[in-house]
Amino acid sequence: MFYIKKGLPGESELVLCTIKKVLPHSVFVSIDEYKDLEGMIHISEVSPGRIRNIRDFVKEGKTIVCKVLRVNTEKKHIDLSLRRVSSSMKQRKSNEYKQEQRAEKILGITAKKLKTDLESMYKNVGNLLIEEFGSLYESFMVILKDKDSVKKLKIDDKYLKPLIKVINETIKPPEVNKSATLLLRTLSPEGIDIIKSGIKEALDFAKQKKYKVKLTYISSPKYKIDVKAEDYKTAENVLKEVSDVTIKYLEKNKGQGQLAE
Repeated sequence: MFYIKKGLPGESELVLCTIKKVLPHSVFVSIDEYKDLEGMIHISEVSPGRIRNIRDFVKEGKTIVCKVLRVNTEKKHIDLSLRRVSSSMKQRKSNEYKQEQRAEKILGITAKKLKTDLESMYKNVGNLLIEEFGSLYESFMVILKDKDSVKKLKIDDKYLKPLIKVINETIKPPEVNKSATLLLRTLSPEGIDIIKSGIKEALDFAKQKKYKVKLTYISSPKYKIDVKAEDYKTAENVLKEVSDVTIKYLEKNKGQGQLAE
């Protein structure tokens, strides 16, 4: 990647490293995301249990994910651990790095459209976004939700507007799916029509709110309600809001409803 972090990593931070030298009781690595930084992994932090030959676990040139144990800010000595990185932590860090690589490509595409280079894009827009949101990818996710959220950064529209256009053309906003069962009952002779009207009220409400909702008949009194949203918390709130519309309608018309997970 073109972008390199300045300063030192924090304790407990996960960092991407490349193994440079393997000694009998320690491993020296370059910390790839930071400028001119190296770290050391003691043999006790390579793998749990007794290690007969350290080279059975590490070799020069391999890329690994490490956890920062200690940072000596004066000497810039950084102690790392390999054994304290679980599979899920390694996967998370790898995904974050891939996301940031993808975001940098988007910055590069914008640079070409503006007939400039990547360094200029970082200088005029990328670094400001990273400073505010922590990473390029996170800033792009914020822009997808609300492009006006970056106005406070006072980035030149010459760079920002083309970047926003490329982001919208390239990245599909993440979505989660959540489903539940809606139980709808009524003893009224016009029960079917009341239930249909209650469902229509809910779907009209969802359309007005621009929610992604689908209601499907299963078997009396069950109806499946499916929601797509940007995260699980939002999906749960949408489920409740939409189902409440139908339930309240039925209660006003001698019926009842219940949302069941």
